[in-house]
Amino acid sequence: MKEDKDDLIVIESKAFAIRCIRLYQHLSGRKKEFVLCKQLLRSGTSIGANVKEALRGQSRADFGAKMNIALKEANESEYWLELLFETGYISDDGFQSMVDDCKRLIRLLTAIVKTTFHKT
Repeated sequence: MKEDKDDLIVIESKAFAIRCIRLYQHLSGRKKEFVLCKQLLRSGTSIGANVKEALRGQSRADFGAKMNIALKEANESEYWLELLFETGYISDDGFQSMVDDCKRLIRLLTAIVKTTFHKT
């Protein structure tokens, strides 16, 4: 499929991955929380990795499958963020900012997946 360095999903997913890395560094260093933040690190960075793989997909089906995996990872990331917030590891402001970014990714990826699988 196409590769566009200015593609919004590429930019947004990489920015989210960087935020997840920084949150992991903060939580593991300062708050000594290792389990939940590691899960967020894995799922949050996986979104962009799957997006990049999708852009080199060998077919529309391959592209769609990788974007769908990215969508699943985004949904998982939202869950880990909720747990980190509800257990007091991240503040209301920090949570709201990150979950807003995550939900934006979910909306973008949902639209991409729907468009990919419903084109004829």
